[in-house]
Amino acid sequence: MTPDEGPRDEGPDDTFAVALREVFQGVGHAHASDVDLARLMDPAPDPETGARMHALEDRVARELAAGAPEGWLRLDAVFALTGPTERARLVYDVGARSLDVGASALVMELVRAHRELSALMPTGPWWRLEMGLTAGGVPEVDYDHGEAPFPDEYRLPPDAYRADLARFGFPHEKLPTWLAAYVGHEDRQSRSPRVAAARARADAEAGVRGVALGDAIPELPVVWARWATLSAAFVAAGSRRGPRVRPAHAWFENSSRGGSTLRLLPGDRAVLSGGVRDAPELTAAYRGDAPFPDLFAGAPDWVTDDVLDARGSNGLMSFCYWYEGRCWCRGESQDPADIAVALPGVRTAATVIDTVARLTGRGGEPDVRGAAARLVAAGEAGTVTRDLVVHLFGDGDADVDGAFQQLVMADVVRRMGLPPIPEDLAIAIVREYMLVNDLEDPAYSVRDLTATRLGVGWMVHVPVPRGETMIWRAIFYVADDGVLERSSSAEAPSRYEAGFERRFHERLRNR
Repeated sequence: MTPDEGPRDEGPDDTFAVALREVFQGVGHAHASDVDLARLMDPAPDPETGARMHALEDRVARELAAGAPEGWLRLDAVFALTGPTERARLVYDVGARSLDVGASALVMELVRAHRELSALMPTGPWWRLEMGLTAGGVPEVDYDHGEAPFPDEYRLPPDAYRADLARFGFPHEKLPTWLAAYVGHEDRQSRSPRVAAARARADAEAGVRGVALGDAIPELPVVWARWATLSAAFVAAGSRRGPRVRPAHAWFENSSRGGSTLRLLPGDRAVLSGGVRDAPELTAAYRGDAPFPDLFAGAPDWVTDDVLDARGSNGLMSFCYWYEGRCWCRGESQDPADIAVALPGVRTAATVIDTVARLTGRGGEPDVRGAAARLVAAGEAGTVTRDLVVHLFGDGDADVDGAFQQLVMADVVRRMGLPPIPEDLAIAIVREYMLVNDLEDPAYSVRDLTATRLGVGWMVHVPVPRGETMIWRAIFYVADDGVLERSSSAEAPSRYEAGFERRFHERLRNR
């Protein structure tokens, strides 16, 4: 169902003029014939503006009802407008089915006129008008001034909003932060590898260094384990919200549009970044009242777009912390205390225990709290067992399998006593496999095999020559129990690793 989109049609036609005269009959005009678009657009607000808007809403509702299909029960209409661009969607509920249609030219003219009137109100012009209507009922109308980000299908191009802001002289202090960023972020929070490397060199030469956070955030292994344990608890409780983890990647979104991303990198490094709704520093910067905070002041060259929260692409990232040498650092980011709502509650073990216990639905029982404490401690020690999860969540309809999978992917599950397989042995296993199966060729020689450590084994392959891109190039995975799996570069290692770890732990459980 594609919204109807097209350029605005300049000027009302005769049908629209007649409609306007009908609309304003009985709302305080002695001479309805004198009502035209010029009068409608009079920049001087008057006490009748609200009455005019409601009259237009009634006329729109009548037009929509008149064009409704037979047997309709309800209509939900959404209009998204700026001066040059507009989208409209009408969805009629007709018994057991829905009918999605476009709006007529007359309806769109009436809606445009309504928006011109709304510009005379103290709140300024709306950007979305939502209307709900039942047969014979009073229309339900809501004006959207952008307090929350618009859904993607009703988010118009930035140029459309910029033209609208210029036309109405919209004051900066009234522009929502997300919309100010949408039309004016200018990629200032983007950080490509090239930009990151150049900036890191410049910072080093200028003596700019990140600011250590001290104990404001626990060390990385603790944060990661607590995040994973909370994720498991939310999955067990059947919640679609809450934190989640994948190998080397964790994320969280709260109900007020704040959130964060935690990315692990080799060498005990990590990046934690995200944003809170209407961060004061960003709000002031987009209004022109303060300079933009330099989130990456002193950041290493490996802090790039690849590991940063997606808010950076929209200019709405308000914090970025990086971890190296057992220390969290930041540039000109918000203080951790100010972004707590954008993180799952990982700062103290007591908070994690309370949350996990509560998610069982029996958080007040001492035995439950004790079981939650044992699970949290095992997570931090990397010794979680399935029995711990079952003991805490297994009495009802909890998704124990999903919860345990979160812990498996976070690599905080006990390894059943298996030590990591040595790197040279993993390479030897792949070398033997290639030779037996006649897989070696000049471009993929066993002499060039290299290995990269994963959570439960090694990824073994021959690197692609610098500057070249190859698809379907063989990649081998050797688990710590010696099992070899063959894949290719057509499937990203980050995606393949989750199944690789899951199969490893299933084999151990079945022994």
